[in-house]
Amino acid sequence: MITAVALAGCGFQPAYGPTSAASQLRGAVQIDAPQDRNAYTVARRLEDIFARPQDPQYSLKFSVQTDDESVGITPDQEITRYHITGTATYTLADVTTGRILASGTAQSFTAYSATGSTVSSVTATRDATTRLMNILADQIATDASSKFAASE
Repeated sequence: MITAVALAGCGFQPAYGPTSAASQLRGAVQIDAPQDRNAYTVARRLEDIFARPQDPQYSLKFSVQTDDESVGITPDQEITRYHITGTATYTLADVTTGRILASGTAQSFTAYSATGSTVSSVTATRDATTRLMNILADQIATDASSKFAASE
């Protein structure tokens, strides 16, 4: 109870509260069409967060780059663990004016084990990449929402 009163006193508002500036993004953001599997995962997650647009007022364009690095090597020189880093850049613009309302970069990493069968290694790679794309999408949404709210 005291926490709620303290937060209300400092001007705290939920990011998507009914009167927040970021709530204007809900159902109003047209996500850039994905060009590959990673972009599709990011776009799908962003649509989950912002909802499919009914009347697109904003356009969100993004690009994703990943890099795999072997980090676990046995004495026999077999790779047992990989580290994937990802970087996503984005811009959020007004559809009508083209004015950029927010832009930025999201970065993160994840890892997976390459031990076991070929099928399990492929599955582990896909799962790790999907986790990474979801992390990047969450960061994009958070960053874009806060910058959009600050610009209002």
